[in-house]
Parts: sequence; structure tokens; C-alpha cells
Amino acid sequence: MDTGSKIIQTSGSSNHGDKRTYTVLEVAGLLRISKSKAYELCNQDLFRIIRIGRSVRISKVSFDEWLDNQIK
Repeated sequence: MDTGSKIIQTSGSSNHGDKRTYTVLEVAGLLRISKSKAYELCNQDLFRIIRIGRSVRISKVSFDEWLDNQIK
């Protein structure tokens, strides 16, 4: 019996359109910068970050808005 529920893949997805956060490595890849430079950006309060233990996640919405404002 189909209950109409959907399974949403949240990890291992290569499609950034359905994600709510980026990892530091993903941000580094998007900007084509080093991982250490991406951590430096995270520590500058340019966009919202979430710390979970030692892990850092970057809010996709706030990062994307910040990036859009950098393009002139």
C-alpha cells in the first residue's frame, strides 16, 4: 500500500539544489580555494555557519547570498 511518503536522500548527493548546508570542502571546491582558506572565510562571519562538535557546516542560503553579492 502506497502511503504517499517520499524518501529524501540527504547525504552523498551530488546535487546541491536540495541541500541546506555545505561542508568546508564543498565550499572550497565551489570557490576553487584551499581547505584552509575556506576555514578562514568561515571564521570571518561572512555567512552563517553551524558547528557540530568539531565539524563545521555552512548555511547554503547565507553562503549563496554572500557569493551572489561578491559578483560584480
